[in-house]
Formats: sequence, C-alpha cells, structure tokens
Amino acid sequence: MTATVIDGKAFAAKVRAKVGTHVARLKDEHGITPGLAVVLVGEDPASQVYVKMKGKMTKEVGMLSLEYRLNADAAEDDVLRLVADLNANPEVHGILVQLPLPKHMEEAKVLAAIDPAKDVDGFHISNVGLLATGQKAMIPCTPLGCLMMLRDHHGDLSGMNAVVIGRSNIVGKPMAQLLLGDSCTVTIAHSRTRDLAEVVRRADIVVAAVGRPRMVGAGWIKPGATVIDVGINRTDDGLVGDVDYAPVAEVAGAITPVPGGVGPMTIACLLANTVTACCRANDLAEPDGLTA
Repeated sequence: MTATVIDGKAFAAKVRAKVGTHVARLKDEHGITPGLAVVLVGEDPASQVYVKMKGKMTKEVGMLSLEYRLNADAAEDDVLRLVADLNANPEVHGILVQLPLPKHMEEAKVLAAIDPAKDVDGFHISNVGLLATGQKAMIPCTPLGCLMMLRDHHGDLSGMNAVVIGRSNIVGKPMAQLLLGDSCTVTIAHSRTRDLAEVVRRADIVVAAVGRPRMVGAGWIKPGATVIDVGINRTDDGLVGDVDYAPVAEVAGAITPVPGGVGPMTIACLLANTVTACCRANDLAEPDGLTA
C-alpha cells in the first residue's frame, strides 16, 4: 500500500482563491476591504520570514495588509498600546502578534489584550472557551487547516477514531475539540501516555503535533489510517515532520508531507479567519467552507 498524498500546498491555493472571491464580493457589494494587521517585535529570522509571507499573501487575495515592527527592546506597554489602537481601528478586522515575543514580555498578557473578535490566531482565552463549549469562535489556524483537509479527504468524519499526539494550546487541544465537533471519538496522547504506539495504532485519524522528528513510525499506524503531520523540525537532512514519512506512507491510507502539507494551510486559514472576522463585524453572512 502506498498512501495518497494530501497536498496541502495545492489545497491552500484553493482556499486562498476562495478567500479572494469573498474579498472581491465584500468590496463590490458592500464597499468593505478586510484588513489584517501583523505586529512583529524584534528580529527573529523565522518570524521575519513568516511575516513577509503573510503580508505577501494578504495582498494577493486583495485584503489590506498592515505591518508594525518594533525593536526587540521595546517596552511591553508599547505593544499593548499598539494593540489597543488596532482594536479601535475599524479598518482592521484581524490582529496577529507574531510569536515568540522577547523574553521581557508576557505573551499571555499581550494576547489577552487583543479584541477576541479580531483574534484571527484564535489564541485569546475567550475564543478558547467558546471553541471548547461548541460555540462560534475564532479557530486557531493550524487545527482549522487540518480539519479542512480531513473533511476534504473523508467527507463525513462522524464515528471515526482519532488520536491527537500532543496537548499544546495552539494545536493539540483545539484539534481535539474540532474533531469532537465533527463527532469523532477522540484521544489526546502525549509524553506520559502509556503504550503510546498501541494507542495510536487504534486510530483511523492520527494528528502528530509533538515537535520530535520522525517520532511516529510505521509500526504505530493502523493500515489505511489518515496521518496528518503538523511537525516541522530542522535536521541535518533538512525539514522533517514528526512522522517517519517514507515507511509510514507504505502503511497509511493518506498522509501529509513535510514540507508542503499542513504548513501552507496555516497561512491560508489566517486569511480565511480575517474574512470571517470582517463578515461578523459587519453583520454579513459568513463565507461557506472557510471555518468549522
């Protein structure tokens, strides 16, 4: 058996095209341009690359892209004042503070300052609570992208056994909530899980989000299972995921590659969340297929 490759790059392009269509409709029918503001503090090389890519794709779909760069020694209060200004700016529908922040800043405090309605990263505690209780929320981009790809591949996920490896607030926990919302039977596994490989082997869907290169081997996978690899690890061999791709692809029914799998979907879902936030702010119908 050779797994079907779930091409996140191609799927993300389709999502961005759909976002662009909705942006054009908002402009033409309502005179509204969705706006995304990105705040970057410091000069972390990876963060600079991400911010540049986000700005480029925001403009490509026709949205307003605003970037704010602060020095690494900026005061936390400077960031909080900027966030407050963006909260009050009607042209800004989405706010993203690029992480990590410098060590002298409290990330939780800065994220909590963002208006939950503009929290397109889905990290604000209000959105976390809304998602956990099955209410309308801004959903973290990476889990949302994973769900979109799973729905596209399988259609109805109801009744499937899903194992999420990893319990982070950014991926693991919200991923589990989304799968529950689609009526999967969900297990969250982690470093303290007993007989981890055996737990994973029972799953129809495996989402690996632990940050350990090639941790998930072929012996962990149920034949025909769908494997979503969220991990991005830099090694001497280049970028690899949390899944040992080549041997797992011989067992799984479908698998996402690294790179080119989940990664492109994260930015696509950031754009989708910004359009959703814009529609909600203006009491307009939300676009189909761009949220959970």
